[in-house]
Order: sequence, then structure tokens, then C-alpha cells
Amino acid sequence: MQLTQKKRQRTDLLTVAAVAALFVVMAALLYTGHLTRQVTNMLVPVAVYIVMAVSLNLVVGLLGELSLGHAGFMSVGLFSGCLVAIALHTTALPLGVRLPVSMLAGGLMAAVFGLLVGLPALRLRGDYLAIVTLACGEIIKNIITNLNITGGALGLDTSSIYAGAKDLLPYGAVLVLLTVAVMLNLKRSKYGRAIMAIRDNRIAAESVGLNVTWYKLAVFVIAAFFAGCAGVLYGHSLANIKAAAFDYNMSIEILVIVVLGGMGSVPGSVISAIVLTVLPEALREVADYRMLVYAIVLILVMQATNNPTMKRFFASAKEKLTPGRKERAAL
Repeated sequence: MQLTQKKRQRTDLLTVAAVAALFVVMAALLYTGHLTRQVTNMLVPVAVYIVMAVSLNLVVGLLGELSLGHAGFMSVGLFSGCLVAIALHTTALPLGVRLPVSMLAGGLMAAVFGLLVGLPALRLRGDYLAIVTLACGEIIKNIITNLNITGGALGLDTSSIYAGAKDLLPYGAVLVLLTVAVMLNLKRSKYGRAIMAIRDNRIAAESVGLNVTWYKLAVFVIAAFFAGCAGVLYGHSLANIKAAAFDYNMSIEILVIVVLGGMGSVPGSVISAIVLTVLPEALREVADYRMLVYAIVLILVMQATNNPTMKRFFASAKEKLTPGRKERAAL
């Protein structure tokens, strides 16, 4: 039991260290001018999609509920956080103060909406919950589109708070590491075990005294908070933001990232987010056939990762990369 616990802790530390090392390498290449404009422009979206995927994995992977409204929470955080940032910009506060404050404000606002949506929605399960969260995401999008304070259909002008990848990458790296650390710690904690017990058998979890509604709401609110923070970061990388861009297509895209990376797998979500963010840009050379090739590659990868032969291959590789595993297990 102790060996298993130590192994899990070591795996978690390696995951955080690998993510940190990736951002350090990319930052070094960026600040020394060794990255192309195309790669530079993908750094912030990659960080945003990692946060979105890992946070959605809390709901889909850890809790086992299907949510299709994650982009809606992102848009709530994005617009509210960017409005705060625009207001702070008039006070001449530096980015180092303005961005963290606006991210916190956007995350809290998204968490409030997550609570409001979650209270009625989480009484449902499965397909019904998916439909309700999808509808809530679309309702949020339409409300934001019709508000004067958010610029309406023309969108919100964020040119005054726009920042390039060189300025935003450190904040993106911190947000990613924080999201990954929270997910890993929650997963290994007693609360994480309670959430997984609810996922595996709700009736049994209730019978031992677990407050199912409270745990489900907590997961929903935490996921919405990080989605809101990611939205604010993304908003600072754009000169104009429109609510129409954050529709059900984006929610499904994030869900695909989670499924491809593996339900409940943090390293899988990170790798999948990077691949599926970079892949469409890498396929720009094929112009009109870009999305067709992207879809085919996605289907092939999904088939390969769910193939029994491939699963045995990865299990065998894991055994070889962990020397003495069988001996330790025998002890």
C-alpha cells in the first residue's frame, strides 16, 4: 500500500516537473528569439486549452458526469475579468498586478455561475445533464451577446489590455501548474476518493453518509473557476472578443481533448491539449482539406488508443520503464 502511494506521489511530481520543464524550455526559446511567429502565437492558446481540459477532467473524469457547457463558464470569466482589467488599466496599474486580479475576478464570477447552473443541473445525470449544461452554455453565450457592457454582437474591445506571448507566458505557466497541482492533489486526497466513490456507485456513496450534492457542486464550481481564469488569460491575447466564439463547438472540442487524453488522466489531458491545439495549425499547408485531415487523424488516434493490442504495448512499455516493479509489489 505504501509503495503504491509513493509511486503515485512520484508520478504526480514527475507530471508537474515535466509541465514546468516544458514551459521553461519554451520560455527560453521565446525570449532568445528562436521561435517562429506561428509557434509563438500558439503558446497562450496551448496554456488555455491545457487549463480547460484539466478542469473539465474534474467533472468528466473524476466525477463521471458529462458536461457540455464548459465554454460558457470560460466566456463568463473572460468577459467579467477583461472588464475588470480594462477598468484597472485606467489606473495605470502594471500587467503584473492587473492580470492576476482580473483572473481572480473572472474565476470567481465563473465559479458563481457554476454554482447557479450546478444547483439545478446536478440533480440530473448522464445524457440529461449533458443536454442541460449544453443549453446553459448557449444561454450564457446569448445573454453576453445581448449586453451593452460586453459590446453586444460587435464584441468587447480589449486592445487597451492586449499583451503578447512574451508577457503572458509566465502567467499561463503558473495557471497551468496551479490547475495541474490542484487536480492531482484533489484526486489523491480523501475528497477525491469520495468523488470517485460517487462516480462508481452513487447509492453506495450515499449509504455511507457522503453528501453527494455537495461534492458534485464543489467539483463543478472548481472546474468553472479555472475555466474562468483561463478565459481571462485568453482575452488578454486578443484585441477583440466575441461571445459567439464560445459556443457548444468549443465545449465539445474541449471534451474531445479530455476523452483523447484519457478520462481522469492529467498527463493525458496535457499532452492531448498540446497535440490538438498544435495539429490544426500544423495542417494549414493542406488549406481546404485541413479539417478533414484533422478529423481523420483524430479518429485514427482514438481507435489506436482504445485498441487492446496498443493497450498491451503501453502496459509492457510501462513495465520496462519501471524496473523492479514486480519485486516491489511482491514485497
